[in-house]
Amino acid sequence: MQIRDLPHTDPGRPDVRSGFRFLVWLFRCQLGGQAKALGWGTLHMGMIASLPVLMGTAIDAVVDESGRGLLVTGALLLVVALVMAFADTMLHRTAVTNWITAAARVQQLLARQTAALGGVLTRRVAAGEVVKVSTGDVEKIGWFVESFSRFAAAVVVTVSVCGGLIWYEPRLGLLVAGGVAAVVLSVFPLLPAAIRRAEFERGKSGRAAELASDTVAGLRVLRGIGGEELFLDRYRRASQEMRAASVRNARMWSLIDAVQVVMPGLLLIAVVWQGATLARDGRLGAGELVTVYGAVTFLLFPLRLFTETAMAFTFSRPSARRAVRVLGLLREEREGAGRPPSQDAPPDGPTGDLTDPATGLRAVRGRLTAVVCGAPDYAERLAERLGGHPAVPGEEGSPLLGDVALDEIPLERARAAVLVQDKDPVLLSGTLAELLDVPASGRVDAEAALRAAHCQDVLEALSRATADGSGEPMRGVLTERARSLSGGQRQRLALARSLLTDPEVLVLDEPTSAVDAHTEAGIARGLRELRAGRTTVVFTSSPLMLDQADEVVFVRDGAVAAVGPHRELLRAAPAYRAVVTRDTETVQLAEESA
Repeated sequence: MQIRDLPHTDPGRPDVRSGFRFLVWLFRCQLGGQAKALGWGTLHMGMIASLPVLMGTAIDAVVDESGRGLLVTGALLLVVALVMAFADTMLHRTAVTNWITAAARVQQLLARQTAALGGVLTRRVAAGEVVKVSTGDVEKIGWFVESFSRFAAAVVVTVSVCGGLIWYEPRLGLLVAGGVAAVVLSVFPLLPAAIRRAEFERGKSGRAAELASDTVAGLRVLRGIGGEELFLDRYRRASQEMRAASVRNARMWSLIDAVQVVMPGLLLIAVVWQGATLARDGRLGAGELVTVYGAVTFLLFPLRLFTETAMAFTFSRPSARRAVRVLGLLREEREGAGRPPSQDAPPDGPTGDLTDPATGLRAVRGRLTAVVCGAPDYAERLAERLGGHPAVPGEEGSPLLGDVALDEIPLERARAAVLVQDKDPVLLSGTLAELLDVPASGRVDAEAALRAAHCQDVLEALSRATADGSGEPMRGVLTERARSLSGGQRQRLALARSLLTDPEVLVLDEPTSAVDAHTEAGIARGLRELRAGRTTVVFTSSPLMLDQADEVVFVRDGAVAAVGPHRELLRAAPAYRAVVTRDTETVQLAEESA
């Protein structure tokens, strides 16, 4: 595969059983590129290894006063130099291609996983950790995949050179082979400590990145309460801890580099001593001595590649484990995602009532259903579950849309049928038109969605923030995460975006928690009117929103405790009344009676 062919049409299904298996899977995905790199690497180092032989032949030609032999040797040296340069160029080209294609494959897998999990991802893995995996870890994984083929070429050429020396001069060849083995094995006792230090440094780096992203995300709030210095001190401490871990890790690798300099140096001294002894005894000529010395000097080059590959593997293993942790979330928790579509599902997508076997919750098709939960965290997890994410631990059975289980249909169809908006939706930077450019049924236009979400003041603010000065609200520019707007304005824009999508089932988690009562009442009426005939589930405890619902479901202790209109439940269900009115005394009495 060439770089111009990126991105991959299908990045594949990774092996997420372990970090090592994931690296092996990546290697298998580009066997053609690895074979090319191995071939060019073997040719390149083979040409380098042939230089000592030609140098020895040239010296023998000078000693024998053979002009013809010297001319032939010079011509061969020119050919070897040209082939070596060409092979080196192709090796670099192929190796970099392998690196980039492997990194691109991992990035595509992470992007696909992020899109599949949505907002659930950052609740299971820290945002800073995801950023580090998508940037630094991807690069380290690609580095190992790229370096392995060059390492394999170095092994082939090294074994060939040692074998040739043993055949040519057994005593000297055995000395060289034993020395090479000692140099390589001298690194292995140091690798476990290097791996531990690299993992520790990576953990500190991830923590610092997480603190930095959290600080930037909450900078506006921090300035409002004067907390910038507190978070800055925390980041300073995390940064110093990361620096100390990096220095400690660098010391280990400097020790490994020192060993890789000392051991080959000792081997070279031993070979020169033995070669000089053989030359003095007349068993080696001048040209042969130069050939042996040059061959040993050449072996220092592949030995450096061994160290580089060991370093790449050391850094890539923890990176691969972290990538697997992210990539394995969906495979572990949505085991039905890879099954074929249910035969009961209609071709245009499932329809019907939305039911949850675990809690007994039922949202009737075409009606506005409000869900009240005693615990806000449970409401958030239940909303995710209704969207096809089994986020409530210990619960079995997938939610059903009609007679179709959501985890038995492809994720794309499940997302098209059921859209979940969590309580903290993300708004990306860009114009309002770009924000509202989402897949939609076409039944609801942008103007109707913005009107139902009561975004008039937002449109006025954006009309003053147009880049071209046109005053057109749709050309108004939103800053990153729309931080130029208030929390209530961001919440209403996100609601308008969800309403514009117009899915078969819309699940909203506290869509009006950041707005005032007057605005909330208008949103409740607008939501009811715009979603008429569509299934809408709203998780809320606001009386203004509950009063507009066709039916209210009260969930307590993981099960449906009461169902009915809001006003009727206020009279008949003390526990429901306690949650809605936030009456602590009533809550206590209800718990005692229960």
